[in-house]
Amino acid sequence: MTIRDDGETIGLFEPLMVSEGSGHRSKLNDLALELAERTAAFRSSLPASTASALADLIRSMNCYYSNLIEGHNTHPVDIERALQDDYSADPQKRDLQLEAKAHIEVQKWIDENGLEDPPTAPASLLEIHRRFCELLPEDLLLVENPDTGERLRVVPGALRESDVRVGRHFANSPGSVPRFLDRLHDAYRRAGKIEAILAAACAHHRMLWVHPFLDGNGRVARLMSYAMLRQTLNTGGLWSIARGLARNETAYKKYLQACDEPRRGDRDGRGSLSESALANFTEFFLKICIDQIEFMEGLMKPDRLRDRIMIWAEEEIRAGSLPAKSDLVLKAILFQGELSRSEVAEMLGASDRTARRITSELIKSGALKSESSRAPLLLAFPAKLAGRWMPGLFPED
Repeated sequence: MTIRDDGETIGLFEPLMVSEGSGHRSKLNDLALELAERTAAFRSSLPASTASALADLIRSMNCYYSNLIEGHNTHPVDIERALQDDYSADPQKRDLQLEAKAHIEVQKWIDENGLEDPPTAPASLLEIHRRFCELLPEDLLLVENPDTGERLRVVPGALRESDVRVGRHFANSPGSVPRFLDRLHDAYRRAGKIEAILAAACAHHRMLWVHPFLDGNGRVARLMSYAMLRQTLNTGGLWSIARGLARNETAYKKYLQACDEPRRGDRDGRGSLSESALANFTEFFLKICIDQIEFMEGLMKPDRLRDRIMIWAEEEIRAGSLPAKSDLVLKAILFQGELSRSEVAEMLGASDRTARRITSELIKSGALKSESSRAPLLLAFPAKLAGRWMPGLFPED
């Protein structure tokens, strides 16, 4: 089948970057530098074992909020259950659990340096889409054309072959998508350090403007921007832009829609689209990133985190849910980062049998994890304890 190409020029979605001559650029450069400094400081403040456990939880958080933007609300505990292949008997809830698990699998693949090409490369976008959609249940691969009512199947890793409309924006013809994606990648792959940070925001909108896939564009755009910031800033996956965007969803969508607008006169850049709108979205995006780092810094302050965990442990011991002295094991790991199993009995002045029972119950509760029966004990951050240990990470309900 011949896919229709209306011959649109790639100039239709220029500019792809806020120009150095823009009056907005100085403020954006300052925000980019602040974001780089705050990211490095937060990452270096965490012990390696704590950072690794936190990154696992952030994947679930990223998934939860990214799907929430799409109108899919899957409780974090249900997401955690899905990762253990524990699914709801309700078909709709099960489908959403599978969707969440797919998102986490793709982000984990990104975190493990699975991308062979830069995140903006067409091959990378296709691979992110393919990996995500291949794990989705069939019901979530069917989309309905709002104008005709026709139901179409999303093909994993395939560019759209039909026209799409998002709000007031009519995307470019399907046959033109490859050359627009080539131009998008060409514009961002040679960016310097500051521009690479700004590009995570600029590319976010411009990819959505092209709308290369029949469905899943929002998730791919957020994962692309996540990967760009991870590579440029070495974020370690320790904070989530998706949480900030979801908590400011109305503003997020308003800024994105404004970026679709045409240039507003001679002082609004040199492209077809408004440069000032792109600058405003970039400023919004960077401020959201900084806000999320500040939020995570507050949660992870050692004294406050330790106090919350110890209060939880003491309450669990009083309720009989954890054995006595469990709090001492947690306290030692919070100070040291990890604890060998052989140290537990000696530290507690208890028998090996008692030490094994305490360790087993702490692992069962989700508070600790260990790669094997002989591996060190490490702190874990399960979603079911997030409300107590890390309040505000997820909505209270």
